[in-house]
Order: sequence, then structure tokens, then C-alpha cells
Amino acid sequence: MTFTLRVDGPRWRANVDNVTAEVRSAIKTPSKGEPTTDAQGSGDIVPVAKGNGYGLGVANLAREAERIGVSRMAVGTPYEAAAAGRFFSGQILVMQPWDARDVVAEAMWDYIDSGQAGEGLRNRIIRTVASVEALHELATGVVNTHDEAPKVVIEGLTSMRRFGLAEPDLDALLADNVIRQALRERRIELYGLALHLPIAQPKAPHVETLESNWHDDSPIIQPEKGASARVREAWSWSLTWLRAVGQLEDAGCQLTSDAVAMWVSHLDDQELKQLRRALPNIPVFVRMGTRLWLGDAESLSAKGTILAVHETSKGRAVGYRQRGVPKAGLLIVVGGGTSHGVALEAPTPAASLRQRAVSVGTGALESLGRARSPFVWGGKHRWFVEPPHMQVSLIWVAEEDVRATVGQGGRVPQVGDELECRVRHTTAAFDQIIGLD
Repeated sequence: MTFTLRVDGPRWRANVDNVTAEVRSAIKTPSKGEPTTDAQGSGDIVPVAKGNGYGLGVANLAREAERIGVSRMAVGTPYEAAAAGRFFSGQILVMQPWDARDVVAEAMWDYIDSGQAGEGLRNRIIRTVASVEALHELATGVVNTHDEAPKVVIEGLTSMRRFGLAEPDLDALLADNVIRQALRERRIELYGLALHLPIAQPKAPHVETLESNWHDDSPIIQPEKGASARVREAWSWSLTWLRAVGQLEDAGCQLTSDAVAMWVSHLDDQELKQLRRALPNIPVFVRMGTRLWLGDAESLSAKGTILAVHETSKGRAVGYRQRGVPKAGLLIVVGGGTSHGVALEAPTPAASLRQRAVSVGTGALESLGRARSPFVWGGKHRWFVEPPHMQVSLIWVAEEDVRATVGQGGRVPQVGDELECRVRHTTAAFDQIIGLD
């Protein structure tokens, strides 16, 4: 019951390399061996491998991150960090905010910190901290990190409103004597500020510094006219962070060279250039997943293997629910079901009238027991006979469609053939991935 992802390896890697080069050019990252100058703030692309690894698997993406020569990658959870750490030798940012109150995740953190996930891994992990309570837990040494100073990225609360500290909370937290003492003694190492920005341009950026005038007399470069709302939000947060880091240094805190770094998501190349021009000396680390791994859709092809083909007459009852087929034709049993992510969808954003109309039309068809499958034969999506099973799907093709396709040079579907499946890669699970060896 095979469901396979076939990858055109050279073409797919060409996209990965091109995107990496484009991002590095946008933030002016020096090439290997080239010294960083004042005009070239350091930073780099940070490949993201989370969830199902964008359909390609976390292990494969960790190997690719190693291949392209980055020093850091990002994962979603500590579980994924343990998987990626076996194939990637650099630092690994865990984007799920660390919080000891999450007792399930904390068990995995203990596994990493104890060295059981690999003795060197605990030294390479960077935690995301998004709450006052979490940073206090680390600062007071309540958490047993086995004498290793935890590496920490603070997350700012952006207009996305998911995780993070608001500006007043950040200012108050970093002014806390307990936190400052921990930083002085290097019991915590700061590695910068993380910003998870929305995909759409923010309508009301949640950043107080945008409206403040504390920096009016400073030499800080402001974003150019016409800079996007995302750039303005990221730039404003950077000022807040630079001010906080400066206050920590004035208080005698021992900070890493990356303490002023910005970790950003969802800025395009033009926006990265705008941000870099406004922040020429600040390290910018660009977390990226979808564009990097799925940017060339034609290099990836999901395939389900045909396992059986049955001729059916009109009204013939088939499947678990014994529905009658509407016409004579073929019943195709193909590998790929719910366990593979077939026909599983995220809710539609339905932002436009067209999207809403499509959603209404799709819902109306499904209410009548009809749903198009993601499987394609003869250049067309074919109908599900019934909802997909756990590992296979039942697909119906009308007799006249079979004749028409054969008449155009095609052939009748046969056992062992593969059907293209236009599936969402971030929700897909494949039995085999071919082409990345």
C-alpha cells in the first residue's frame, strides 16, 4: 500500500542552493573565509525542519542543512531537535518556547540535557523563551541543565500574537536583578531576539517603539520610505532589543557576540534588504522552511501505487459504505489514505470572494456524497468513491473517460502503475522518499 514521494534531487537541491544564495545576498552575509566588515552585519539563513519535515523528513532536511554549510538550523520541538541532532553538527534553535510547566516537553528536555540524546547535543541547543516565568526558572537554576549555561533566544510578541513577551514585560524582565545576576555569572547566554511575523502585512504592528521618540536623537538609521509594515515592526523591535542589550552591558552582564542578533521569519528578500540597510551592523538570522524546501513544486511528486483495478457497472455497491457508482467504469484501489495525509486539509482562509465561492461549492458537493480526490489520471482529478481508508483510497473513473484517454494514447490503469497525488506536503506522510540519497 505504497505512497511515495519522488524527488528530482539535482533540481530540488538547485532550488535550495539558489534560495540560500538569494537570502545571503539580501542580508549580505560574507562567504566562507571572507571577514565580516562593519558594512556587513553577520547572520545567515536558518533552515527550518519541523513537523513532518515539509514532507521530506526532519532527518533529510538536517542532512541538507549540513550540506549547504549553515552553522544553525531550527526545529519546532525538542523531540525534533533530538532527531535533527544526529545529522546536523551545528547549533539547533528549538522554536517551541521552553517552559518547565509543560511537563511533557520537559521530559524530552531532561533527556537532551542529560546527554542521552547525544553527549554533544545539549551544548548545541538554543532555547526559545517567551515568558517571564520561563526565564526566571532558568535564572534561578531550578532547571537542571547539568552545569551547562542554557543558550537562550528571547521571543518578542509581534502582531501575529502567538508567543512572546510584550515590550513592557521585556524591559521589566531584563531589569530584574535575578536575571542580571544570572547573565553576569554566565548562567544564561543570550543569543538574540526572535520575531515570528505574520504572512500578511500587519495592519496594526504591536510595537510601542514605533510611536516613541526615544531614538530621535540617536544615529540609528530609520527604514527607507515605502518599507513594509513587517520591516517597520522588525526594525522597531530591534531598537527595543538594542536598548535592552545596552542596559545589560552597562550593568556588567557578560553577553555573547550574538546577543544583539535578530531572528526573523516571513520577510521576503526585498524586505530583508530594507531591514539590512536600516540595521547594517546587526546579525540577522532568517528562519525559512517553505520557500527553501518546497520552492520548486515541480521537483517533488507524490505518487500512489495502484493495487487493484475492478470493472463496475452502474449502481454497483462498493466500499465500506456500499455506495453505488453513478456509471459504468473502473474502481481503482490506490495506495495513499488518511494515515498518509490524503484528503486532510487545513481550514481555508477564504479571504477572497473566489475562495469563498470555491469553499461553498466544495461543501455542497461533499454534502451530496461527492468529493474530488487529489489523485490524477488522464490529466484530471478523479472522484473518491467514498472517504479514503487508512492506507488506501477508492477512486472511480467513468467508462467514457477511460475510452477517451486510451484514444488519446493513454492506457487502461494497471496494477503497479502510479497515480500522481496532489497532496499538501506539510500534512503528508510518505512510506518512501526516493531521490535524496
